[in-house]
Amino acid sequence: MGTDKAPTVEVAASIEAVQRYPVEVYLVGLEGPLRAELAKHPGWEKLPIRIVPATEVITMDDQAAKAVRSKKDSSVRVASRMVREGEVAGFVSAGNTGAVMATAKMVQGMVPGVDRPALATVFPTRTGHPVVVLDMGANVDCTPEMLAQFAVMGNVYSRAVLHVAKPRVGILSIGEEEHKGNELTKAATPLLKELPLKFTGNVEGRDIFKGETVDVVVCDGFVGNIVLKLSEGLADMFVKLLKQELTATFMAKAGAFLSRGAFASLRKRIDYSEYGGAPLLGVKGVCIICHGSSNVNAVKNAIRFAAEYAAEGVNTRIERDLDGHHSSDADQT
Repeated sequence: MGTDKAPTVEVAASIEAVQRYPVEVYLVGLEGPLRAELAKHPGWEKLPIRIVPATEVITMDDQAAKAVRSKKDSSVRVASRMVREGEVAGFVSAGNTGAVMATAKMVQGMVPGVDRPALATVFPTRTGHPVVVLDMGANVDCTPEMLAQFAVMGNVYSRAVLHVAKPRVGILSIGEEEHKGNELTKAATPLLKELPLKFTGNVEGRDIFKGETVDVVVCDGFVGNIVLKLSEGLADMFVKLLKQELTATFMAKAGAFLSRGAFASLRKRIDYSEYGGAPLLGVKGVCIICHGSSNVNAVKNAIRFAAEYAAEGVNTRIERDLDGHHSSDADQT
């Protein structure tokens, strides 16, 4: 019930997902609107799609913390409860981000060793090797210890989902030199150095898109969300400007015709909808958060991604790595 055009987008995406991937989808929300939308797709009854009624919806205008407590039969809470009870492997939502995060943390619980969950986003690069950046907005204010936990979670995610053998982990700062940065980055650096992973030190914003020097970038949610929104706006502007230039002159039109395949390929590489959504790392079970403006392609890919994330057992691996680090610290003391 979360997208700007809910439940039209969610229903269409679910139908495409079950037709293309080996998944079963439970549509959680207001039963009347869901059945009305499904009725527009003849034969949906034969697909592995089920309706799970929820009598309430948390809107974008609701105050997250208050709505989570008061709307106990909201679609988000019902879905999160299904994850906790093992009825489903995970849930996808394009609704109120704050409410989804608060619900997942409260209902599903946290992975042992994690203080706060983090949103991770995969960024495309010019080399074709994606880079994971976290946190993307779940935690505006962070401690050095939280950044260290983000590094462990990002490292596991890169290995498990992106299949990077030995991810290079860096901390986002204003310069490559270790003495550059704010109090948070300087305090977090010694902690990251102690972790059993390949820490490369400070990285700058431009390094994210190179895909040459780093595979995982950690930062606080305030900075990360600005990076995310700026990157999305820049990608959208770039595609539109390129399209304008290709169609500006007669010769360009001929070139545009010949370059149509390349242009389509480029647009797909930088289109956020190809990645679907951002996983909330650190909570038990799987929780994928999408944009409220997500289209059918984005939600469909988020469903696929949720299934892959669950199959790789990312949370179990995060817990194991964090436990190993804590055990190592205890041995040293």
